[in-house]
Amino acid sequence: MQLFHPISSSILWRRLDVPGHDAARLRQTEGGAELQGMAVFHDEVGPTALQYMVRCDPTWQTTEATVEGWSNDRSVELRILRLSGGRWRLNGAPAPQVTGCVDVDLSFTPATNLLPLRRLNLAVGESAEVRSAWLEWPAAVLAPLPQRYARRSVAEYDYEADLPGNTKFVAVLRVGPGGWVLEYGELWQAEAVSQRNKSRVRT
Repeated sequence: MQLFHPISSSILWRRLDVPGHDAARLRQTEGGAELQGMAVFHDEVGPTALQYMVRCDPTWQTTEATVEGWSNDRSVELRILRLSGGRWRLNGAPAPQVTGCVDVDLSFTPATNLLPLRRLNLAVGESAEVRSAWLEWPAAVLAPLPQRYARRSVAEYDYEADLPGNTKFVAVLRVGPGGWVLEYGELWQAEAVSQRNKSRVRT
């Protein structure tokens, strides 16, 4: 028999650019990880409440994601799948524009930045570029998103993202030991973080 240690951690963010909050939980097991959360905010569309889930394999590559809820008077039901060969589907339809991406990035939450940060595991002074399948909000379409992470210290990354329309987003990300983004430029700030480890017996 061997002991393994599932890890559960959670975080609460406050949104800074518009009224809103986001609460997320990460559960790690031998089979991978599952990220769950709820984002509630008021943007140009109106009051919005979105429940999301992202599943990853043991290498922190996305396998599937869902987003459900409502925005003003519109219901939201989205299912994203990453298939073999790096192919993606959104609500059953092929999304060839994001073929080869390994992460999903949900634009309305800072939670999904955790995934490339955990997979890359950069040392201080190292940098890397990734290309994520970005779910644009409120359009609810997938687009390729080149992103660059440069670890400037134990707790800080220089971050750049090439948004659609030739717009570049630049920010400093302050992160906690588990990879949660605690401060996301002028957009998000963590208000509470917790972590719990629980040993189980594997036979």
